[in-house]
Amino acid sequence: MTVEQAWQPVPGGSGTYVAEMSRELAERVDLTGVSAWHRAPAPPDWAPSGRLRRVPLPRVALYEAWQRVRLPRIEWTAGAVDLVHATTWAVPPTARPLVVSVHDLAFLAEPDHFTARGVGFFTRALEHVRRRADAVLVPSTHTRDACIEVGIPAERLHVVPLGSRLPATSPQDVADFRTRHGLDRPYVLWTGTVEPRKNLPAVLAGYALLRRTRPDVDLVLVGPSGWGDVDVPTGASVHRLGMLSRVDLARAYAGAAVFCFPSLREGFGLPVLEAMSVGVPVVTSAGTSCAEVAGDAGLLVDPRDHQALAAALETACGPAGPGLAAASRARAAEFSWTATAEQTLEVYRSVADRQRAATA
Repeated sequence: MTVEQAWQPVPGGSGTYVAEMSRELAERVDLTGVSAWHRAPAPPDWAPSGRLRRVPLPRVALYEAWQRVRLPRIEWTAGAVDLVHATTWAVPPTARPLVVSVHDLAFLAEPDHFTARGVGFFTRALEHVRRRADAVLVPSTHTRDACIEVGIPAERLHVVPLGSRLPATSPQDVADFRTRHGLDRPYVLWTGTVEPRKNLPAVLAGYALLRRTRPDVDLVLVGPSGWGDVDVPTGASVHRLGMLSRVDLARAYAGAAVFCFPSLREGFGLPVLEAMSVGVPVVTSAGTSCAEVAGDAGLLVDPRDHQALAAALETACGPAGPGLAAASRARAAEFSWTATAEQTLEVYRSVADRQRAATA
């Protein structure tokens, strides 16, 4: 299993996937994680479980070698393995059965949102997945449909939704977090890396409209700066907290009056599930994988309609809030990393069975 994402500067949802899946799978199978060479261990929030083996190459050199010359094979580092699972687009060469996780195809939908080098890397990886992967795991039907459109056979695609597991937090933990960050009033929460598809300008515009009727509600923005020109207003009502630990992120979710996530494109929408798991009303994008996650429990809006976004925020901040919070918890209970791992193991077994039948 590739686990290099755990060492990325911003591991993001893929990093969470690696950490949680390795934890679950290590309890069920003999798991070996493979990464590039690092002197330091992965940060605690992202550290993978199971046996770890490092290829003696830095990340950039390893990824280039894997793509350009299709060496070194991953089993040269991992040892004898029955199956290889590439958890991101960094797909290693192997003679063993190959399972690949495809989280999204954003680089095809918005290539201008990526560097030319990044688009080239992802495009070559996609071609290798088309030719070589025995099974492809996708987190949503939206991602499955996108994969079919680019030529990955439907019979190789398996929709395996993600789970949510935030650190436990108490009312006192939330109160302490709010005090540390000067959050004295109810707040709308947004999380993510600042980049165009996250649609932060719509959050700011919707919040500005909300302030006309609810001047008592603040806006809290969590996540690294990323890229893209976003003019975030300064003032007492907007709080930009930057990147938080998983512990503080859980507290930020739990203290929110509403979670606002009008992303234009996601592979799954893990922040939506995380917010719902602690009973926070959610406003998110209709017609996306985020809506797929939220189901009937969330308020779904056109992410480009600022008036609709503001109206949904006002609804969630009003008398409907407690009912939406209860619906969020109920919806989130339908997802778990345990279920994700069990479904993934079913795919592993089907791939292994086909391999045995082919060589019998």
